[in-house]
Amino acid sequence: MRVCLVTLGDPETLTGGYLYHLRMADLAPARDAELTFFSFPDGFFPAPVLAGRRMVEAAASCDVVVIDSIAAWCAAPWLGRVDVPIAGMLHQLPGGMDQRGLRRALQAPLDRRAYRQMAKILVASDALKTDLAREVDPARLVVVAPGRDVATPERDIDDITRGRKIALLAVGNWVERKGILELLDAVAELRPDLATLHLVGRRDVDPTYTSRVEQRIATLGDRIVIHGPVPKEEVAAMYRAADAFVLPSLEEPYGTVYGEAMASGLPVIGWDAGNLPHLAEHNVSGLIVPPGDVQALTRALGQIATDDELRARLARGAIERARSLPTWEETADKFFGELRSLTTT
Repeated sequence: MRVCLVTLGDPETLTGGYLYHLRMADLAPARDAELTFFSFPDGFFPAPVLAGRRMVEAAASCDVVVIDSIAAWCAAPWLGRVDVPIAGMLHQLPGGMDQRGLRRALQAPLDRRAYRQMAKILVASDALKTDLAREVDPARLVVVAPGRDVATPERDIDDITRGRKIALLAVGNWVERKGILELLDAVAELRPDLATLHLVGRRDVDPTYTSRVEQRIATLGDRIVIHGPVPKEEVAAMYRAADAFVLPSLEEPYGTVYGEAMASGLPVIGWDAGNLPHLAEHNVSGLIVPPGDVQALTRALGQIATDDELRARLARGAIERARSLPTWEETADKFFGELRSLTTT
């Protein structure tokens, strides 16, 4: 089975959705499938749409086309010319997660137009399925969640507490919805000897927001360690070395990093928002606090840092919860199984 996955920009971009697709490409051959990418150029809205003719040509050599939600608006005007089954792989709602104002208003109708032309819509989480059920026929929605397992670390990382009680890890690009500024505000209220926070993720996505984050970090000294984007093997090593995972994100269609952290034995801390409440249970596998409540986030971090028994109990709960989440092999089985069903009907 030949699968063409249509996306936007560089398929090797370090975000959850792109990494999901790369995993599927790697695991395709073991399922008698080949997954290739067609990428719309990442340019100013709406210029990428002009590359649609090349997408149609690429689709003609495949058995099924999968439209990444980030590229749905680009593909929408051209999908009527695609002669093979069309599926969607959705990681966001119509209009996108990081778009605002006029851009979101213009993109959302195009996203919906694309969704109407999809025979089957694969979604990353139950939370996203619930939200999208208001937009499309629920019978076309199938949850194919990301895997929990991480890459094999190439090395062990030495103590990363830097002389403090614990090491906290946050993995996420520096965009406003990830809550990096609120996390820094919460860490600032902790006793300086309690925690060192390690930040992994891209800093170049939103320069204005990055500037604000950097200004805040400058006030916190060596309590904050910036790693930037790192290979998945290095992320896996960071999971092993840390004591807890924290990411107060307001909007996560799934939150692959939470699942990876729990599978690595880390309690997770974040807002009661997005998909996190579907992944972690408060006081069982992590500490889930009201969205935007920085004081509550500070208290949660303080508890994790000072209560060894609590931290150990939540770590056990995180591992237990992670066992119920799919592995990447199981995700690939379902992903390609759902696509194959479109080619045999």
